[in-house]
Amino acid sequence: LDLSYAHTTKVVARLGELGVVATRRGRGGGLTVTELGRTASLGWLTRALEGEEEVVECEGAKPCPLRHGCTLRSKLRTAQDAFYAALDDVTIADLATPDAGPVLLTLEPPTGR
Repeated sequence: LDLSYAHTTKVVARLGELGVVATRRGRGGGLTVTELGRTASLGWLTRALEGEEEVVECEGAKPCPLRHGCTLRSKLRTAQDAFYAALDDVTIADLATPDAGPVLLTLEPPTGR
């Protein structure tokens, strides 16, 4: 998938903190998807990883001068809520279908590294 080692390490550590995977170090180590990882919704997982902050920061140290009359902020919140809601009905187990196996086996290491 051409992911950096550092990024992958952070993602796996965070998934472990959430209880989605169980990790074992050392010889014979690795990671396993837990029961929570199989049954939790993708919406929950995405919220846990990404957070539910505003898509656009309108307040803060330099607040947007249009924030009191802007309708974009509420539209973006509605869109974000709809995005998460669409993922609430999907689990990791739903994504791990038998059709994915042959595709995974055909992946090749990235070239040029």
